[in-house]
Amino acid sequence: MQAHTFIEPPSRLLRWLEARAAGEFAATIAAWPLLRLAPRGDGHAVLVLPGLMAGDGSTRLLRRYLGELGYDAHGWGQGRNLGPRPGVREAMLDRLDRLHAASGRKVSLVGWSLGGAYARALALRRPDAVRNVVTLGSPIAGDARSTRVHRVYAWASGQPGAAPAGPPPWRPVPDDVPATSVFSRSDGVVAWRASLQPEGPLAENVEVVGSHIGLGVHAPVLYVIADRLAQPEDGWQRFAAPWPLRALYPDPRRAGRRDRDQMESASP
Repeated sequence: MQAHTFIEPPSRLLRWLEARAAGEFAATIAAWPLLRLAPRGDGHAVLVLPGLMAGDGSTRLLRRYLGELGYDAHGWGQGRNLGPRPGVREAMLDRLDRLHAASGRKVSLVGWSLGGAYARALALRRPDAVRNVVTLGSPIAGDARSTRVHRVYAWASGQPGAAPAGPPPWRPVPDDVPATSVFSRSDGVVAWRASLQPEGPLAENVEVVGSHIGLGVHAPVLYVIADRLAQPEDGWQRFAAPWPLRALYPDPRRAGRRDRDQMESASP
């Protein structure tokens, strides 16, 4: 079994800066008419999974946005996310299977924080039912200590002795399922390096500037999600922001050697 990789959690300063989320939400409401100009959807189902200690209420704005763009957006329907307690995985698989069967089409998965780790796990279990995976500030590399909430995770999931190990150290997706990991270097909850996946033909990392708590209500993130979900099943292309929006997405080519080495070391 692969050894766990320890990645330093965000600093206390970044944790305090999570208060930015309120301003990000307000800015998104103001930008709503412009956000509706994003690529339109084709009506396929999208399952949105919340983060730790959050429920479908936290993803209501995101699902409303996707609905206005023409998607059939659904919450996970399990109340508050208390971690992988007994029955949670089975319920998510059942919901995915029902959405897939009802439409006869593949389902896109959007997961916020811990919900993103769930989304990647679902894609592994049901690759034929999943069209696309988009994760927002999700801990997909390292272990639970790479977050500022590992003790909360251990308590909520009923695994008080599991805090140092947490979830599996690496959460891949099938090679034929497109996967986009959205991350912020100023994330105050999950270490941004823990959200990096190895780049590949169908795998990418997209950087935004913002808080962790605000990722699901932050206008630049909503645009990325809309753009990714609008990709045709047989013609996925890497994210490229239109020129008027490029300032919102830091150029990955500016990343230093240390960052590239970190991404490579995240490979299983």
